[in-house]
Amino acid sequence: MMRILHVVGARPNFMKIAPLLPAFSKYRGVTQYLIHTGQHYDDEMSKRFFLDLDIKPPDIFLGVGSGSHAEQTGKIMIAFEKVLCREKPDWVVVMGDVNSTLAAALVCAKERVRLAHVEAGLRSFDRTMAEEVNRIVTDRLSNALFTTSEEANENLKREGISEDKIFFVGNIMIDSLVRFRQKAENSPILKDLQLAPKTYAVMTLHRPTNVDEATPLRNITQALRELQQEIRIIFPVHPRCAKNLERLNLKGEFSKMKNVTLVNPLGYLDFLKLSSASLFVMTDSGGVQEETTFLDVPCLTLRENTERPVTVTQGTNEIVGNDPERIVRMSRQILQGRRKTGRVPDLWDGQTAERIAAILMNGSIK
Repeated sequence: MMRILHVVGARPNFMKIAPLLPAFSKYRGVTQYLIHTGQHYDDEMSKRFFLDLDIKPPDIFLGVGSGSHAEQTGKIMIAFEKVLCREKPDWVVVMGDVNSTLAAALVCAKERVRLAHVEAGLRSFDRTMAEEVNRIVTDRLSNALFTTSEEANENLKREGISEDKIFFVGNIMIDSLVRFRQKAENSPILKDLQLAPKTYAVMTLHRPTNVDEATPLRNITQALRELQQEIRIIFPVHPRCAKNLERLNLKGEFSKMKNVTLVNPLGYLDFLKLSSASLFVMTDSGGVQEETTFLDVPCLTLRENTERPVTVTQGTNEIVGNDPERIVRMSRQILQGRRKTGRVPDLWDGQTAERIAAILMNGSIK
């Protein structure tokens, strides 16, 4: 018998847990519990993804809500500790780099419960990013580290992680993409927005370095003002970004851009359809960098670094930062047909969850 607690809390986690639950359910004698911390708690950021990805309702919902990094992490630790001590699992599985991941890792370390980290070893080498701190600490505390690329393996080895804890299994985000790509084809999003394939670009924006500070957000707005004269741009607006557009009096700027369409955050299937049919994507999301590489869609990353360098060295991603001149110049290259081509990295094949389940069920990891 094996008892596993899976901890999720924010939208990026949901795409990763979707293939993992059914992969473990194929084994006899496994009891799985899905714990949702409530870090993302509204319907657009949480419930809709559970429906799109056929994820069962959480067994336990901690309901921590929003707050500062310290408040949110602390609330999750207090609530999760009670669950952990009651359920006494053999393994806790966390994924990605959100506050829920860090909080669960810290509690497991204190209670001496084995921890598996899915998507381990990613590094931007920029500790001003809260996610980078979460990644480093979680990896240091994990008993099993499941990686997406050889670069991630090397990062962990350089940090002194024992090689017998590191498992190169591929990219679990791609498992969900492969599984739901056909279903996403039925999304009405292109019809609803009156779009033809390859006639528009998509932008997503949510990182604090881009949306909390006036200069980066104004720079990106300036780039959009120029680009929208040449191509229609669809912008699903993250709640954090929407709040800051209002605070910085930038919402009026968008009302003047007739070729920029602001929409509410999209569900997984709608966004997959929208991005896969786009001419290119502008984003500060790590997951979107990976998805566009697999989909062979050019991606311009609105950051000065990435924790997913394989999307640059092998995929379709290019780092452009938030300088408006650079954003416009690189976008125009794509509009002129001079786009970057890439290839799908090794083991991004839709079978990552199966490999993870097989390794943990083998029972050989201490």
